[in-house]
Amino acid sequence: MSEPRAKPDVGRTSILAGELRVVIGQLTRRLRQEAHLLDLSWSQIKVLLHLDEHGPATVTRLAQAEGVRPQSMGATVAGLEAARLVAGAPHPTDGRQTLWSLTELCRQKVADNRAVREDWLFQQLAERFSSAEQDDLARSLNLLRRLTDD
Repeated sequence: MSEPRAKPDVGRTSILAGELRVVIGQLTRRLRQEAHLLDLSWSQIKVLLHLDEHGPATVTRLAQAEGVRPQSMGATVAGLEAARLVAGAPHPTDGRQTLWSLTELCRQKVADNRAVREDWLFQQLAERFSSAEQDDLARSLNLLRRLTDD
């Protein structure tokens, strides 16, 4: 039987939540500054993330997923297609629709972008943090992961 958790101090927890949000936001912005390989709008990035996570989709499905009109999504997808980041193929059961998926060029740019950001993080960790501090960060990752667990 596990021991009951002590009730956290509400004020302290509130301050911690605010500080954590700010620091994560700053780190996210800093990582974005390091890699300009994909100079895209937020709506275009969300489409690429959706296709990467869920696989090929129609404009209608993408619009539903993002809560926008199909016409707006059509313009977003057209921009991605012009940049050669997505490609369309006929829908296997409905010839009137097109299934959009990531191109190999897009996958390579995403991988390059990720590598640039990870290289920057590696350099920062190696130059700014002692071995003991890196151990502290490693332990804190487990705590941070719990925030994303459903």
